[in-house]
Amino acid sequence: MTDPSPAPGDSPSPTHISLARNPRALFALLAMPLFFATNLIVGRAVVGTVAPWSLAFWRWLFAVMMLLPFAAPTLIRYRHVLLAQWKQILLLGLLGMVLCGGNVYAALATTTATNATLIYTTSTIMIVVMDAVLARRRLPLVQLLGTLAGFAGIALITVHGEPLRLMELQFNDGDLGILVAAISWAAYSLMLRDGPLTRMGGAATFTTVAIAGTALVAPLALWEAANGGVQPHGLEAWGAILFLAIFPSVLAFTLFLYCVRMAGAPVTANFLYTMPVYGVLLAVLLLGEELHLYHAVGFVLVLGGVVLATRRPARKAH
Repeated sequence: MTDPSPAPGDSPSPTHISLARNPRALFALLAMPLFFATNLIVGRAVVGTVAPWSLAFWRWLFAVMMLLPFAAPTLIRYRHVLLAQWKQILLLGLLGMVLCGGNVYAALATTTATNATLIYTTSTIMIVVMDAVLARRRLPLVQLLGTLAGFAGIALITVHGEPLRLMELQFNDGDLGILVAAISWAAYSLMLRDGPLTRMGGAATFTTVAIAGTALVAPLALWEAANGGVQPHGLEAWGAILFLAIFPSVLAFTLFLYCVRMAGAPVTANFLYTMPVYGVLLAVLLLGEELHLYHAVGFVLVLGGVVLATRRPARKAH
């Protein structure tokens, strides 16, 4: 998931847009969450074809190679900010590309893309909760109910519809790995809401973090290769890596910034709710995964929870 808040330095967002009169913006709003959703689908599809940390390393290396020519002038102009904020940049790289990169691909070896999609969707709820905790404020009742519903959905999916697993503490390692990634993405999103880095704009900041993340993943990929991890070889492996670098990385993020600029952050955030729909459908159609009743109940709880938890409180009339 992506935090819907536009980065300072990007163009101001309009308060409304007529999507019927702007088919290009509507297409972008529909395609953007689809591209984000393909990350888990392709990652699951190439389990056994490319080792997880190698997959993450090559994905982000290729993405950086595509982004850097466009972001380089801005990075050079703000080089004093980059030097001053190197610790934060490394932490963002750890959260965004390590825990939400190689960790996710490793987790997909022992869980389904369907489970991963639904659990990862709750990162939006975690943003709301973590933001409230850091600000030391109470959640409104509606947001609290949404949070509880979302976490109930996570629990149901994680125990595969078998409540006794909670009593016996039997969890799937892959599901827990995706949960760690969702928490990490929430922390990543909150860190990027303000601060010196945001002055560079969204594209340059993302490129900076991707460079740091690639550097952090590199030693893990080398360790993996030295210990017999499957390295990319052949059209399927390199094709998957290139797909991941282009669609859920460069194109998804570019479309996200475009959507925020054209349609506004609230509208863009609402379209992000379609990610689990895309993810589950793709998992069933392309990977042949089976849907169970607990998936359906979990889907309703998670998506309903996200909608309620991210709902803006109504303004009081004066």
